[in-house]
Amino acid sequence: MKKRFILPLAILLIGSASTLSAQKLKKFGSSTEKKIGPKTIKVPYTDVISYLGYASPGNEDAVVDSKKFYYIYVWVPLAAPELGVRMVSPTDGKTKGAIASQAYKDNASSDDYFDTYITLERSDIVSKDNITEDGAKNANWVTLERNDDSSEMPKQPSGRSYNSLLRYKSEMGSPEKALTAGLYRVGFTTYKTGEVKGTFMAEVAAPIKLPGVVMAKTIEELNTKIAE
Repeated sequence: MKKRFILPLAILLIGSASTLSAQKLKKFGSSTEKKIGPKTIKVPYTDVISYLGYASPGNEDAVVDSKKFYYIYVWVPLAAPELGVRMVSPTDGKTKGAIASQAYKDNASSDDYFDTYITLERSDIVSKDNITEDGAKNANWVTLERNDDSSEMPKQPSGRSYNSLLRYKSEMGSPEKALTAGLYRVGFTTYKTGEVKGTFMAEVAAPIKLPGVVMAKTIEELNTKIAE
């Protein structure tokens, strides 16, 4: 009688293991490539900051082109040659040193996830003294880059490549396209119009060390971290 349950249980365990491994992230590679033997690899970013969050319906920050957008604010105190952003949903929260938001802590056991769509946006706020709720709301935000699906990212539990990754190289000759010191934000939503719900991990990375980079869900939290 017991033998009848051995094979189904084994299949269940293998399926669970493959789902978990499918969401594990490799090192975040920059746009710079290096040849090692017969292989060409992307040189990993030097500076990576990770943020764990949970998106829930009704808590969106804005509606853009009929899509419900959520924002994570990033203070970058120095000019950068390049910034990379990636997002995976769901997340197991096991990334070492990741910032865990209260929303994530309250929903860490959730199985919910969403089809990620991300943007990297820069504001015209260049001094930390000018970072306020009203300032961020009324700032001029420019979308530098966006991404929906990335084949470099692990597949979601559904088996689809619906996680996102983007890289943006600074154009120092163009004030509008340069990665100067200032207030940035990572915007995220879903590709299709609808609700955004589930755990996620967002990472912002640079090819050089940028001391003082801060990442937070709200302007209030951002200012608190900057002051620490």
